[in-house]
Amino acid sequence: METVNTPNIVLLVILILSVVIVSRAIRIIPQAQAGLVERLGRYHRTLNAGLNLIIPGLDRLRYRLDLRENVVSFPPQPVITEDNLVVSIDTVIYFQVTDPKKAVYEIVNYIQGIEQLVITTLRNSVGGLDLEEVLTSRDHINAQLRSVLDEATSKWGVRVNRVEIKAIEPPNSVKESMEKQMRADREKRAAILTAEGEKQSQILQAEGGRQADILRAEGEAQAVVINANAQAQAIATVFSAIHTGAPDEKVLAYLYLQQLPAIANGSASKIWLIPSELSSIASTITKAFKPE
Repeated sequence: METVNTPNIVLLVILILSVVIVSRAIRIIPQAQAGLVERLGRYHRTLNAGLNLIIPGLDRLRYRLDLRENVVSFPPQPVITEDNLVVSIDTVIYFQVTDPKKAVYEIVNYIQGIEQLVITTLRNSVGGLDLEEVLTSRDHINAQLRSVLDEATSKWGVRVNRVEIKAIEPPNSVKESMEKQMRADREKRAAILTAEGEKQSQILQAEGGRQADILRAEGEAQAVVINANAQAQAIATVFSAIHTGAPDEKVLAYLYLQQLPAIANGSASKIWLIPSELSSIASTITKAFKPE
């Protein structure tokens, strides 16, 4: 029967224990995280990102916290306004853990604490506003939430970076009334715009007609002036031609005879007036056409 080598067994046990102790002593913390070490049940130190060593048996890595900015959306909360209407408000909180020790040991659950602060602050803020003010005062409500949360969460090692109200839902009856009012306002604005358009159209049509009448009158006046000028120029030309040609009695008599049919065919030629000089004109015509 073979004997067991006791020293080799002892060395193997020591080696195994050493590996176990070293593995338990090494703690690797990921980036943007922190670990809290307790020694004999009490807080000892905070481990940062990277390789860290603790004493097995005495130290214990109790908590790991994420140091990145976190976003939490709280469920809708019913809140009563000043005019006794129940509105449902959704909120979103952006926060970040700045002191892991306080976040663990100063409060049991800081997210639940933030949620309760949001609920109570909303009820206090919205309770002093009517529905219309609530719907138009989101920035004011956000500022009040931010102020209260900053003051309360600083001792928890948490910093609230931003508070946003996602939605404000009034009761269904109020929403129906608001929709009817909005529809009536839209119809009223449409009627006003239609009436204003018709008014402008009538004004433009009247203005266009007036401008057309003015232009027509100016055109007729210019036409009359042009015709008068043309007639005057024609008369002057004829007079100048006659004056230049120095017509004798024969020519004048011939022209007179040419105008007699036109005078006779005129629509207004109902009465003939025989000039007193007819005898002299006749003698002149006779002399004009008498052969020499």
